[in-house]
Amino acid sequence: DIAPHAEPMQEIVVTDAKAAGAARPVLLHFHEEAPAHRPSAYMVENRHLVAALHNAARKSPHITLMWRNATTNFDYGPGMVTLETEQQGDIRCSLLVAADGRNSRARDAANIETIGWSYRQMGIVTTVTHELPHNGRAEEHFLPAGPFAILPLPGNRASLVWTESDAEAQRIMGLDNAAFLSELCARFGTHLGEVRLSGARQAYPLSMYLAKSFVGHRLALIGDAAHVVHPIAGLGFNLGLRDVAALAECVAKATSLGFDIGGVSVLQEYERWRRFDTVATALATDGLNRLFANDDAILRPLRDAGLRAVDVLRPLKDLFVREAAGQTGRLPKLMQGEAV
Repeated sequence: DIAPHAEPMQEIVVTDAKAAGAARPVLLHFHEEAPAHRPSAYMVENRHLVAALHNAARKSPHITLMWRNATTNFDYGPGMVTLETEQQGDIRCSLLVAADGRNSRARDAANIETIGWSYRQMGIVTTVTHELPHNGRAEEHFLPAGPFAILPLPGNRASLVWTESDAEAQRIMGLDNAAFLSELCARFGTHLGEVRLSGARQAYPLSMYLAKSFVGHRLALIGDAAHVVHPIAGLGFNLGLRDVAALAECVAKATSLGFDIGGVSVLQEYERWRRFDTVATALATDGLNRLFANDDAILRPLRDAGLRAVDVLRPLKDLFVREAAGQTGRLPKLMQGEAV
């Protein structure tokens, strides 16, 4: 369903610039050389992805969708979880999966704390139309304030993820469209011709945090309810997909053996599976942001030399691609295209 709306990334370039308008020599270059090589990633707009997932869930005979049905209370009882809801009354289940985001009420109700910090940065997100074709090329420009990513979409369009300090982001978001576009173009460059805004602009505070436990009594946390990482490498969504796939596999295994799907052993297996991958990714993105979101005269030549070294070492480049594509570590069956 999403294939007509997915743009394959045929090429990825990484630069490190001293200022928004400075020269940007390519330090790291990924290219899908072989014509038959599957792209390591695709860009899909959230609206198309959500629509496809919603349609699939709606058609499934095993899923009941309840819209606009706010939960007013969570009761993690010994044998069942009870949700008190506004429209459907009490709903009971053996296992509650909290996919309710960074401000998860289900997590808070279970008294699961989080650890982490704010980056005092904001991510500005918008969509642009440009004059010349991008040919599937994605760009990550490391500027002193943080990364400026140009991500290809179908047609002559691109999604932008633009990192600035809190104060600067608020100033930029307060500009009218013409002034906002001027700030954007100063960072975007001229290589794709004339650039126009084609989508709404939004800004999000950036932070990193991990739940101290990914599970509670008959509760599993997935996605942003369990972890939030810096978007510097675009790994957060893939982390969430791996959560879903790993939990599905744990639940399917328990069901086939006749075990309680919300039992301690099932939830512990899920947490062991996901904890190391999540912590490693969080630390990696945190380190990358701290390394690149500055203009330190000593760090700059060292990190540029490091990027150039990666660029000439094919095994290391291949490892980066596999990690970005979510193909390292113990992969759940669903992430390999296998049924559970």
